[in-house]
Amino acid sequence: QVQLVESGGGTVQVGGSLRLSCAASGSIFRINIMGWYRQAPGKQRELVATITSGGSTRYTGSVKGRFTISRDNAKNTVSLQMNSLKPEDTAVYYCNLNFTGWGRLSDYWGQGTQVTVVS
Repeated sequence: QVQLVESGGGTVQVGGSLRLSCAASGSIFRINIMGWYRQAPGKQRELVATITSGGSTRYTGSVKGRFTISRDNAKNTVSLQMNSLKPEDTAVYYCNLNFTGWGRLSDYWGQGTQVTVVS
């Protein structure tokens, strides 16, 4: 069993910063990808950023230069530092863990945390 617990969501003014954190626990294959996705009302869930256990990162174009994803492999945690926030960043943010190990593909999601950016 794998569980993801998120924290750090909230309300922030335009141009402000927020840091999201996610802690994973359970049976986790050491070669994996952790990431953040978001979903706004009326829109489909989209990739925000991912980071592999080797440290390779990927960002969606709208957050490049503003967001930074990082992880601690020993603790199985991933964080998302969000700077220069815009109203369009408002969404529910979900932590994700993905790996192929022990004979199958595994995909896990956190419960989601609300991020609201206001003027």
